[in-house]
Amino acid sequence: MSAETGKPSVLIVDDDKNTRDGLARALRGRYEVFTAERAQQALDALNERTVDILLSDVRMPGMDGLTLLQRALARHPGLICVLLTAYGNVETAVEAMKRGAYDFLMKPVNLDHLDLRLQRALRSREVESENVSLREELDDKYGLENLVGSSVAMRQVYETVRQAAPTQATILIQGESGTGKELVAHAIHRLSPRAAGPFVAVHCAALSANLLESELFGHEKGAFTGAVARRRGRFESADGGTLFLDEISEIPLGVQVKLLRVLEERTFERVGGDATIETDIRLVAATNQDLKAVVESGGFREDLFFRLDVVNITLPPLRERLEDVPLLCGHFLELFSRENGKPIEGITPDAVNLLSAHSWPGNVRELRNTIEKMVVLARGPKLTARDIPASIRSALSAGAPVGRGEAGAAAAGRPSSLADAEREMIFAALRKHGENRTKAAEELGISRRTLHRKLKQYDASS
Repeated sequence: MSAETGKPSVLIVDDDKNTRDGLARALRGRYEVFTAERAQQALDALNERTVDILLSDVRMPGMDGLTLLQRALARHPGLICVLLTAYGNVETAVEAMKRGAYDFLMKPVNLDHLDLRLQRALRSREVESENVSLREELDDKYGLENLVGSSVAMRQVYETVRQAAPTQATILIQGESGTGKELVAHAIHRLSPRAAGPFVAVHCAALSANLLESELFGHEKGAFTGAVARRRGRFESADGGTLFLDEISEIPLGVQVKLLRVLEERTFERVGGDATIETDIRLVAATNQDLKAVVESGGFREDLFFRLDVVNITLPPLRERLEDVPLLCGHFLELFSRENGKPIEGITPDAVNLLSAHSWPGNVRELRNTIEKMVVLARGPKLTARDIPASIRSALSAGAPVGRGEAGAAAAGRPSSLADAEREMIFAALRKHGENRTKAAEELGISRRTLHRKLKQYDASS
């Protein structure tokens, strides 16, 4: 779009002057028009100014339109390319589309038809750009991209999230500390009809019984010492959205009774008040304990447990999905290299082998912190075994890990480097889904944007 005129710009390329001038006259009212007689002139023009649409003949002296199309898109991936020809055939049209043409039209061109095609192309690009921006914004914040892994256990988690998120069902997430329970809760919210509403999190273990009750339901002025004003609780703050209760097993029995009532009746009263307040929330709860066992020991109400356990998502500890360690390393390496302004090129096979052999008692959170520390303190362009923190190296040398080391990886047929592991997983997913990149990215637990970038890296290195 031209900053001066506000019109989309078109570069017309045709060796026939009459055709070139005729198209220019027809399009000049709605578009800012530039012309070129040869393909090389067009490439030079594209380097000098921003162009929205390239409209080119196929047969021209010297460089033909198909070659121009390929070279133009290599330099300007967002360019809309439409090819024109008086000698069209199916093979040429198919080849043009393979090389990235948006459209392929026969001469003589119906000018009204051409304008409609160009307007449709511009609108399609605008919508795609909006969608990409939205996906990037969501993925960068709390999308499924942050749940990395291609193991069977994680694929089951992704599938459950996608199935349950669009519903109104209460969800219980169970898993050890550091497995990513809050990330899953955020993903459920983002993929739900409540995504435009608030996401409110309460970490129940950090609050005493009295404080937790006030935090959840709010209080009236004078309800207790220090209640100098009315305060809205988290149920009110989360109205129309999602309320996430982390470590729900730590909620005192007295507060559990009130929570059960809210789930059954969708109403509550503030502490010290008698006005009944209605609430419209979707509850997602999480715990690092076996909540059913807590029920059996008398620490949690059975009726509340059944209310919470409509959809159950269990996150596996990292030691049970060590095959995901290389992908996680790559994900965190990229994240912290960018955040810290350190262009780390990668991680060596020996470092990957050692990290894949550790038991990771702190789960993904521990691995994340480890990679961040390695990036910050890295002494070279790549992370190596000597960059692994001494505490992990000591645990490995003491025989603490339960994972497989280098020999185990080789025996199991696993790749010995991060790059090989990523390449193998990505191409396996692409083969499985018939080269469908969207489905492959979903299975791998990464965004389509990340998958596209990885494939470009592989092409560059091959």
